[in-house]
Amino acid sequence: MTTDNNLLNLMTWLSPSFPVGGYAYSHGIEYAVEDGRVKDEHDLTAWIKAALSQGTGRIDGALFCAVWQAVTDNDMDRLRWAIERADLMRGTSEMVLESSAQGQAFIDTILQTWESPRLKELADVIRGMDRQITYAVAVSVVSSAAEIPLREALLAYYHAFAANLVSAGVRLVPLGQIAGQRCLQTLKPVITEITEAAITGKYDDLGTAAPLIDWASMKHETQYTRLFRS
Repeated sequence: MTTDNNLLNLMTWLSPSFPVGGYAYSHGIEYAVEDGRVKDEHDLTAWIKAALSQGTGRIDGALFCAVWQAVTDNDMDRLRWAIERADLMRGTSEMVLESSAQGQAFIDTILQTWESPRLKELADVIRGMDRQITYAVAVSVVSSAAEIPLREALLAYYHAFAANLVSAGVRLVPLGQIAGQRCLQTLKPVITEITEAAITGKYDDLGTAAPLIDWASMKHETQYTRLFRS
């Protein structure tokens, strides 16, 4: 059951004001706008839906569940396995930066603002691996250590991921704030569906089918003018 404290923690940790630097990343949307592939509200929604259900979101969901369960069960072998897979399964150098920079910032900020001996132990395990920690893994580790239920934690993570990309699209296309809110409203059933799929699926069933997003990310690496880091 989600307690008031759990809900407040989720709202704080996944708020746009939480200092992970999410505003600096567009997940390839910046090049997609430049190339004329994302021109309006419909295009932006379709792009984010693909990222959630066929791209990074699919891997993140499976590994989020694996990490949450590993921490809950104190299964450090599974935790190390999931951290390693998450670190390796990024399609481009910018996707690595986007996820690892936010993941490290998230863990660092939590350690400085939330007293938890359990989290400090887990942070030591992570540091001992010499691996970058992705954003999804970081949120999952903290959520499990805080005894936040898996479903609520993953729903909140996916919503924050989608909301950040909607915000990027609103600035880049540009779109109005109302259009951005319609995008998020349309994506809510997608978020619910992929959350359920991740929880009921196999944690080692990993893979993506979003080559256009990876291509846009690669093209963004050499884009002449850029507002975002990915």
